[in-house]
Amino acid sequence: MLETLEVMRAQEEWQRAGAYSVRIQGMNRQHHISLRDEFDEHDCEGTRYIVLLDQGYPIATCRFYEISGNAVTIGRVVVLPEYREKHLGERVVREAEHWITELGYKEIEVDSRVVAVGFYEKLGYEKVSDEVYESGVFDCVKMKKCL
Repeated sequence: MLETLEVMRAQEEWQRAGAYSVRIQGMNRQHHISLRDEFDEHDCEGTRYIVLLDQGYPIATCRFYEISGNAVTIGRVVVLPEYREKHLGERVVREAEHWITELGYKEIEVDSRVVAVGFYEKLGYEKVSDEVYESGVFDCVKMKKCL
């Protein structure tokens, strides 16, 4: 498993369908998040997605979109349950960071689930504050990384 891992920079609708598939299986079904809540105004033209494929099957994803001329937000980092504990969340975030750097952005923000703070800290993100807020069904904190 994972010998044939492929990274796809999804920009076309058929490619984004891979990201949506992972999100439906990993968030909608697992956490009982409605489709309306999982797919928001940022799932649109201009948002970019990383999709990891195992033998052509989408298994992990994240998205990013511009929030200012030099900053983006990474979000919707999802790995299918059967592929977790294989560092694929780290892989999709790193792939997004490479693309973000190529596009010339200097800063990345993340609305991190409280339980994922350690994950993002290992990737070089820092908490902006200790304020916890609700984002959908999750308790989150704002984190940031300068490139």
